[in-house]
Amino acid sequence: MKEVAILLLITLMLNGCGSSTTTSTQTAAGGNWEAQLLGGQGQSSGFSFITQFTVEGSGGSLSISGFQFLTAGACFPTTGGTESGSMNLTVNTSTNAVSGTLTYSVQSGGNTLTLNGTSVTGTESGTTLSGGSVTGTWTLAGGTGCNDPTGGSFTTTQH
Repeated sequence: MKEVAILLLITLMLNGCGSSTTTSTQTAAGGNWEAQLLGGQGQSSGFSFITQFTVEGSGGSLSISGFQFLTAGACFPTTGGTESGSMNLTVNTSTNAVSGTLTYSVQSGGNTLTLNGTSVTGTESGTTLSGGSVTGTWTLAGGTGCNDPTGGSFTTTQH
C-alpha cells in the first residue's frame, strides 16, 4: 500500500513539473490604451477615449495616470471626472500568451460609463504586457439621453 501511495505522489509531482500550460498572474501591464465604443443610441453613442495606466499588485487594480475623451458628446464634460478599474491577467508560461479580464469605469457629469472586458489578449515580455487588446461590452448609466443599459461592444488596444 505504501508503494502505491509513493508511486502516485511521484506521478503527480512529475505531471506538475512538465505541464506546458502552467499559468501565473501578470502584475505589470500598462501603457497607453485607446478605446473605441460601438453601439448605443443618440447621445449614448460614439464614445472613444485614450487612457494610461499600470496594474498594481496581485489584486489587479489600475493606477490610472491619464484619461481623455476623444469623442464624448453631451454625456460627459470635457474636463473632470474619476476613472477606476482592474485588470486580472494570466500568462501561459510555455507560450507567453496573456489572457484575462478588464473592468473600467468613468464617472463624470452625473453619468457613469462602465466597460466590462471579457477577453484580454497579448504577450508577456519580461513582466509587462505587449500588444495588448481587450474586447467586451459597455453600458452607460446617467441622466436624460445618457442612460443606455444595453450599451454595445468595445475594443481597446495598447499603443
